Amino acid sequence: MIVIGTSLAAGILKRLELSLRYREKSREPGGWAVAQTTGNQEIQSDSAQVYQNEAGIMAVLADGIGKENTGRVAAQVAADTVLDAFEPYRVVNNPKYLFRTAFIEAHRRVQQTIGERRGGASLGAVFMNDSHLYYALAGNIRIAILRNGELIPLSKGQTISMLAYEAYQEGMLSKNETIWSQEENRIWNYLGKDGFHEIEICKPPVSLKKGDLIVMVSQGIFEELSWAVIEDILLMELPLTEKAGRIITEADQKENNDKENGSVLLLAAEVG
Repeated sequence: MIVIGTSLAAGILKRLELSLRYREKSREPGGWAVAQTTGNQEIQSDSAQVYQNEAGIMAVLADGIGKENTGRVAAQVAADTVLDAFEPYRVVNNPKYLFRTAFIEAHRRVQQTIGERRGGASLGAVFMNDSHLYYALAGNIRIAILRNGELIPLSKGQTISMLAYEAYQEGMLSKNETIWSQEENRIWNYLGKDGFHEIEICKPPVSLKKGDLIVMVSQGIFEELSWAVIEDILLMELPLTEKAGRIITEADQKENNDKENGSVLLLAAEVG
């Protein structure tokens, strides 16, 4: 039996209430789908949501970090905070400002909610209007776009290996040191972490084209499936819900005794 503290239980109830509010108020865009798996874990600690208002569409995917319910609550808090910030907008003139302030607030809320417990959340957020896509990231959520039959990665991720690669490009690490670091996939920055750092933000924004499909996946998917496998599934003549489900099924069939929670969020671009 899992026992949680009073403050954490209150946090869960508050987040569930907010989640229901978003589901009631959100209008489904032209096409989106979410599918999830617990992997070999006991609790699903991912949170994936899509919300649309006059300004555009915001999609968020959070991957909770922590034991028992801590990761699940942190992920829900992180995702809801970004939607809290986005909800009142009618026009988003400065997406970078929106992302930075929302992620800082999400970090603060996560720390406040989980208290002394060790945990947090990776968080990816995509804002899309009728012409451009913008994204922000803390931790290691993978974001890509399917265009003209090719799946193109957008996000880098805040892992030790990516940090080493960037240091190599800046001349701060040798080639051998960088190669040695490429197997180190631990994340060095996430919401709720002491010493939280600057988030990854796309620059420049991505100009959208008709037929574009935005893809967001968490650790339990990208550690089990290559981009090539995901691409093959996305190119099938199937509804988005079935494509998302097939990606989950493919990940579940991998023989890995330590599979993480996995989520996939597919979002069709609405080009004006």
